[in-house]
Amino acid sequence: MTSADLLSLLQGAAVTVALSLAGIVIGVPLGLGLAILVWRRVPFAQLAVKAYVSLIRATPLVTLGLLIYFALPVGLQVGPVTAAILTLAINTTAFNCEIWRAGLADFPKDQIESAQAFGMSWLHTFRRIMLPQVARTCLPALVNEMTLLLKGSPAIAVVGIVDVTRAAVRIGASTYEPLPPFLLATALYAAIVFVFVRAQRWLERSSRRDGVRA
Repeated sequence: MTSADLLSLLQGAAVTVALSLAGIVIGVPLGLGLAILVWRRVPFAQLAVKAYVSLIRATPLVTLGLLIYFALPVGLQVGPVTAAILTLAINTTAFNCEIWRAGLADFPKDQIESAQAFGMSWLHTFRRIMLPQVARTCLPALVNEMTLLLKGSPAIAVVGIVDVTRAAVRIGASTYEPLPPFLLATALYAAIVFVFVRAQRWLERSSRRDGVRA
């Protein structure tokens, strides 16, 4: 492998991280919002969210990417980067919704009732009491979903994005030695996932310290 090949892999890794983070930044809060609609049993919205989650969880990431990039109605066509971000965000939102919903469903109702007895509004109760605890409970599952999204991101290559896997395929095809670029691509994925896991553990320690001080 040449230095140009190494640079190509690093650029592909940067693309993978950037697009995955964009999907995560959109999907985590949007998943929370959808989970609240289900948890609060908002009429019609609850059924729509459940249908959305069931459909997206059953749709392969590659198929979703192709639908967004090629099958949108006339006038709604998007570029490869936008299609990739939408694909990842729509996919992870559905899974994040289920993670948040489970966390909300398991939250002790007596804490909500106590807050209401003190005259706290629902929004204040959610922001100050529920969300910190639910986020701490859901953090491992959320980070696990983030790593799954990252490892599933090679599917966005179908819309023309050159991520780290696509770069490895190109290098292997040009050099007729596929093993070295794929080994390096694997190492890059492992390094990125390691950063996610370390960030999770740091956040868990920080939240425990904040809980002790509180």
